[in-house]
Amino acid sequence: MRQLPTSIMICLATALLAYGCASSPTGRSQLMLVSPEAAVVESRKAYVSTVQQLDAEDKLLDDPMLADRLQVITGRLVAVAVEAYPHTRDWDWSVALIDEASTVNAWCMAGGRMAVYSGLFEKARLDDDELAQIMGHEISHALANHTAERMSVVLASSAGVIAAGAAADRTGIVLAGAELAAKLAIELPNSRQAETEADRIGIELATRAGYDPAAAVTLWAKMEDAAGTGPVEFLSTHPAPGNRRETLGAMVPVMRETRPAEYVEPRAVTIIRHESDLT
Repeated sequence: MRQLPTSIMICLATALLAYGCASSPTGRSQLMLVSPEAAVVESRKAYVSTVQQLDAEDKLLDDPMLADRLQVITGRLVAVAVEAYPHTRDWDWSVALIDEASTVNAWCMAGGRMAVYSGLFEKARLDDDELAQIMGHEISHALANHTAERMSVVLASSAGVIAAGAAADRTGIVLAGAELAAKLAIELPNSRQAETEADRIGIELATRAGYDPAAAVTLWAKMEDAAGTGPVEFLSTHPAPGNRRETLGAMVPVMRETRPAEYVEPRAVTIIRHESDLT
């Protein structure tokens, strides 16, 4: 492999030291060449572009019953998330319904921009508690700045670009590639550490929103069963250790103690069934 010139390596190292230090909500060290704020801005652009393309291809699902169900479940999760992470109060929380019966998947970008695929309901047949675990898991990726982290990985893989940015106008060069990185971040898998983190934060969010934490265990059993009928995108882009269900199951007794006695009122979440629903 061709080695970069020493001067460029020094610039790259300087950039990483100056801009790459951050910690997740669980205290894990993160690579952050892109700030969480920049990730929100660029994710919005990527999300709008994605929704527009889906609408043009007639791949947005207009299902009022599913929309209402997601509005309530996701709204309750968001209410808990905003209380725990006040900086997310002004995020444009939204969920796009994607009409792809063969795809069992969901994702969430920085800024609370989410999507679910119809295959998640048609193949996995999740109940409300299990759906809350899926949405809580995905929301946790945004809360833990995993989009910014993945964008940083995309940018860091172009070492010459980052080095040039450190030597000249780093901010301008990095942000020039940030929108592309945000779109790629939808497709890139999260790291094993990020997945474990989202599991941990997600089960707590769902429980505090009033949902049964034991559903985190049955959820993964159903996802594995769905994989037997064909490819499950959620499993391929969300790598997990073999003891994932056991790890979550061990958390259930403690989580049950945090489950509220009263109903959690949903916070407003935009359900996107048409491009015109974008905010």
